[in-house]
Parts: sequence; C-alpha cells; structure tokens
Amino acid sequence: MKTNYEIRYAAHPDDAKGYDTKRIRQDFLIEKVFLANEVNMVYSMYDRMLVGGAMPVGEKLKLEAIDPLKAPYFLSRREIGIFNVGGSGVVKVGNNSFKLNYKEALYLGSGDREVTFESIDPVHPAKFYFNSVTAHRNYPDKKVTKADAVVAEMGTLEDSNHRNINKMLVSQVLPTCQLQMGMTELAPGSVWNTMPAHVHSRRMEAYFYFEVPEEQAICHFMGQIDETRHIWMKGDQAVLSPQWSIHSAAGTHNYTFIWGMGGENLDYGDQDFSPITDLR
Repeated sequence: MKTNYEIRYAAHPDDAKGYDTKRIRQDFLIEKVFLANEVNMVYSMYDRMLVGGAMPVGEKLKLEAIDPLKAPYFLSRREIGIFNVGGSGVVKVGNNSFKLNYKEALYLGSGDREVTFESIDPVHPAKFYFNSVTAHRNYPDKKVTKADAVVAEMGTLEDSNHRNINKMLVSQVLPTCQLQMGMTELAPGSVWNTMPAHVHSRRMEAYFYFEVPEEQAICHFMGQIDETRHIWMKGDQAVLSPQWSIHSAAGTHNYTFIWGMGGENLDYGDQDFSPITDLR
C-alpha cells in the first residue's frame, strides 16, 4: 500500500480573485481521490479538514497518521466520516468491523486506534471517501445508511434542480464534534445543486462528485457572490470550498455528490442566501 498527502493553504478572497485557471485548480480541486491500493488525502488549512480516499484492491489499506498530524494514530485528535462509493467493503477500527455497501456511511469518533480498509471483492473494489476534522472529545462509532438519514426533497424538474438531500452524519442523526456530512442525489433531468447560492462563514465545506458518466462533466462554481469563478470537474473528484465562497454546480448530466462541513457551528440551516439574480 501507499499513502500520499499534500497540504493546501488557505487563501484570502481578495487574493483568490486574481487566480488564473491553473492556480484555482491547484488550490481547490482534488483530482486524484482514488488510486488502486493507495490512500490519498489533502490536509486543508480551512478548518484543518482532511479530504481523501482509499481504494483497496486485494490489499488491506491502513489509515496512517501522516506527519502534519503529529499524533500516534490518525484518530488520536480527530473524528472522521467515511462513505463507500464503490463495491462492498469493510472498515476495521480497533476490534470492531463495519461492512459498508454502496452509498453507506460510517462515523468514527476520536481515540487511539488503528483503522483499515478492505474490499470484499477485489474485482469490484470499495472506494472509501472520507472527511476528517479535529475533535475535542470521543463520540461513539456508528454506521448510517440512507434509511437512517434525514431526507429533504427540494427543487423541481422545471427548475432543473429536483434533488434529495440525505443528511446522514449530522447532529439530527448522531452526535459529532464538528463534522457534518451528507449526500445529495439529483433526479434525472436535473443538473443544478445548491441554488439559491449561499455562504456560511462559520463552516468550510468539501464537495465530492460521483455518478458522473465518463463522457460528462461537472462545472463547480465558487468565489464571492459578486465575483464568481468556476472549475470543470470529472466524476470521483473533490473540491474545497472556503468559508467565504459559494459552492454550487451544474452538470452536463444528473449526478450525486457528498458534502462535508467542518467549523464552529453544527446548525445546517445557518446560511446567508443570495438571490440568483445577484450572482456575478
């Protein structure tokens, strides 16, 4: 197995206005989330969120405590949310094992214990996407499925944004320190997510897009309301969203995405919305 990581530093919104396409992609886009028998992650200075993926193909992969953590275990001072977006797999933490099927999630609280990832069938490997943030205490580990989620049906096909928001690793379902994660599924014929655009200055966010056909793409929008930028993305890629930035997208096909938030506030509805007509 192999573990790869990189550090992404935070940007001031005035500085980000001058970024060209290459710099925007370099700072915010995470292109390689899954590679066979590798654990890949980005350590972001936005609320110190770690965004990554593990794809075990005939090997057991360990969630290693990378050097920036300065800790004996990855979870020593962190909590983590894991979604499986591939074939069935198993996450082992300490003496416990959790089987995750497609679109099932797992919350792991902080504590000194080893975490490993395995696929049940190497021909159809699991793809474990994860977000991790710092934690001030331990909360119990818990597997969460769509059946456990708080589901909000929003939008309309006429507005091209009919979608189900599955709130899965959120405070209404289980206790966490600061991590909030969920999965939004767009209906066929719908392409827009997160409209009207908004920001939440007390939380950063990461988006992971999947179920995007190979010949299709996602256009992710970021930046401030009056000066937006865009990033073209493929399936199985993630993007960082600073606290000062909107986070929305339109696809050339319907898709699914996983959102994860970290920060000082657990209130999902604490957002500052802007009218669509104010976007620039």
